[in-house]
Amino acid sequence: MYKAVTRGISVTVTPRYLPEESSPDENRYFFAYTVEIINLSLERVQLRARYWRITDEQGRVQEVRGAGVVGEEPVLGPGESYSYTSGCPLTTPSGTMQGSYVMETAGGETFDAEIPAFSLDMPRNRRVLH
Repeated sequence: MYKAVTRGISVTVTPRYLPEESSPDENRYFFAYTVEIINLSLERVQLRARYWRITDEQGRVQEVRGAGVVGEEPVLGPGESYSYTSGCPLTTPSGTMQGSYVMETAGGETFDAEIPAFSLDMPRNRRVLH
């Protein structure tokens, strides 16, 4: 689990490898990640946009920007939370993701809430020595 807090907006990410969606022989590795956003501040905020920086183990970078998350722009009052799960394909067995959400206050001010850097790793087969 990875966590960051920006201006009272807590973002926690829990990634996992999905072997049933992956095909290592074809250099396809699929990861899911669950994000929980908690508004620890005293003001209402709305998630307006997302930015992701995805880096595979070869150092190749992909940037993704878009409105909201999973088709939604959730509004969070003080103490409220929102969770969603999404996925990321890679062509290598490991990589990293990090980014930010554009949050908007009730007064129209926007700020970036950090999404902590987190690791995407295919579990490695362990050898058993006798």
